[in-house]
Amino acid sequence: MSHKSAFLAGAALLALSLPASAACPVATVADMKGLSSAYPQQFELKEFEKAGNCELVFAENPAINDLNARIGGNGKLAAVASRLPTEPLVVAPYDAKGSYGGVITGLSKATESGTSDLLSVRHVNFVRYADDLQTIVPNVAQAWKWNEDFTQLTFTLRKGHKWSDGERFTAEDVAFWYNDIILNKDVYEKTPGRWLFAGKPVKVEALDEVTVSFTFPVPTPGILNRFAVDFGQPFQPKHFLSQFMPKYNKDADKLAKSHGFEKAGDAVDFYYGGSDWKDVPSPLLKDAEKAAKIGRDVVPTLESFIVVEETAEGRKLVANPYFHMVDTAGQQLPYINEIVESYVSDKEVQNLKIMNGEVVWKQQAIFLEDFPLLKENEEKGKYTVQFAPTFGENVFFSFNRTHKDPVLAKLFSDVRFNKAMSIAMNRDEINEIVYLGQGKPMQGVPAEPKTVSFVTDEALNSDIDYNIEAAKKLLAEIGLKDADGDKTLEREDGKPLVLRLVYSSQGVPVKMMELVRDYWSAVGVRVDLKEVTSDEYRAAANNNDLDLTTWKYDANTGPTISQDVTVFIPPFGDFFNPGTGFGWAAWKKSGGKEGTEPPADIKKLWGLSEKFIQVSLGSEESNRIGAEIVKIHGDNMLKIGTVGDIVAPFMFRNDLKNVKPIKSKTYDFYWTYPYRPQQWYLAK
Repeated sequence: MSHKSAFLAGAALLALSLPASAACPVATVADMKGLSSAYPQQFELKEFEKAGNCELVFAENPAINDLNARIGGNGKLAAVASRLPTEPLVVAPYDAKGSYGGVITGLSKATESGTSDLLSVRHVNFVRYADDLQTIVPNVAQAWKWNEDFTQLTFTLRKGHKWSDGERFTAEDVAFWYNDIILNKDVYEKTPGRWLFAGKPVKVEALDEVTVSFTFPVPTPGILNRFAVDFGQPFQPKHFLSQFMPKYNKDADKLAKSHGFEKAGDAVDFYYGGSDWKDVPSPLLKDAEKAAKIGRDVVPTLESFIVVEETAEGRKLVANPYFHMVDTAGQQLPYINEIVESYVSDKEVQNLKIMNGEVVWKQQAIFLEDFPLLKENEEKGKYTVQFAPTFGENVFFSFNRTHKDPVLAKLFSDVRFNKAMSIAMNRDEINEIVYLGQGKPMQGVPAEPKTVSFVTDEALNSDIDYNIEAAKKLLAEIGLKDADGDKTLEREDGKPLVLRLVYSSQGVPVKMMELVRDYWSAVGVRVDLKEVTSDEYRAAANNNDLDLTTWKYDANTGPTISQDVTVFIPPFGDFFNPGTGFGWAAWKKSGGKEGTEPPADIKKLWGLSEKFIQVSLGSEESNRIGAEIVKIHGDNMLKIGTVGDIVAPFMFRNDLKNVKPIKSKTYDFYWTYPYRPQQWYLAK
């Protein structure tokens, strides 16, 4: 035997004597198999294989080819290993390795009404909060780092990550989102204020295929929180949308016209929707026939599910065949095949569908007043309804300080009127009837007390004691009288003081509206109630057409206000949850040319808020500025609070597995996003 033959024979014997690559331990949160990771309940692939001394073998949903065939414009699928990033995110399921299949059925009120609950089920961003609601962990981004003064944030993405159509996702898609979408005047006539810092844009640069940097004009230490809790996703598919931009395609206008658009910008709007918000009507609802001709139903996504059908009655989504997560057994997530979202505006119909077992998951727009009925029917509907603590659930009433009616604008700007309306409310009764005694009477403040340290007990307890006689006295001090004895006060111009309280049951409990109507009528302020959809409510409020606004006091937790101060400054909220002072906001935006000039202390809020997001939350300077902002809000009674520190119900059908009790039911951490719904599965 030659030396070469002897060597080969020996090598073959040695190979036979070595153990095969060990199977990876199927770790779950319930049993981590002795493995530990840098971040809770998840691993990077190399980290997992090193910890488990193994090589992870990937597997796919047996139905994935059929699901992919429903995604308009997608081609045939390659093997799952080539669809995943080079370094996929490895997720430890809560209780067990899941099985594939099934449908998440859920309810929303309309296309853009009550939809964020189900949006959060499929949501992704650079990072997210772990379910402890304290630790930020990787998601789309594999890593990140700051410079010393918090003016530059650099993300490292996942090599080989792909969009839902199989095209590469790179740092160029992030730079494209900001430079060619957010700053594009064909898309946004004015750059959205939330993406300007000290009034200036960010410099977003793709440094290489997987590295992207954000350079801010001022220190912005809280911005990482936006990428952990915000609905807005800082990436768009350049490969698809750029074809409709003259900057990238000299024939963009010609291409757009060939598809029935007047100009290229209209084609971008058709797919992008003119908003970071993911539930603007998709092309399938706008014009499914046109989308089919272009060959792409909806814009490609990185989310776990992609829309494949949408009508005025609801939408259907299927699992993304290129999703970047796997479980510890190597199975590509999500486990569940589909989401079917139905639009039901009537709360009684919503509750009936839940009680009939037709709903797999629901947390948004279920209130404590619904709990007894839902609890009573748990066994019949084969579901579980549980309580969770809340952030930002204190319902507020905010009178329109810049009302189009000058008489009402003057009245609503009088702090005595707001104080009277506050102490005319019986919060103890609201707590018992609406919240089953589970809450605590509390004034409205622009920062969730459980997440910051600068809100005092004095601020929370100011003007909340029920005192109907004191309320009447304050109204009399203003000069309001009931001259004709009809039990309704007259305005300054002699007309009866009648307020229209327009509300949406998505945002507030109906029973509370009825109670407040009666409380205020008892002191001579007649209230006419009108329930509308959230779309109608928001449209009227943002057009400055309402006497007062009412919603839950969300968007005020520490992670939110550390990077987005819209709740601090006029109109004290965003499009989805407007407050008051639209004329003040117009004055500021126009440089004093339009709107109504605000009082001196309101003017201070813009400068204070700008400083607030330039310092680290929880620092001495942050607490000092925060306390001053809270005082201005309280002194002016910009929003009158009702009951806070409450629990709220959520429900899930009993066949939904890998569900853990949620730490908080709140939009401010984007509902379900911290609880990894991609690893839910349905028991067969």
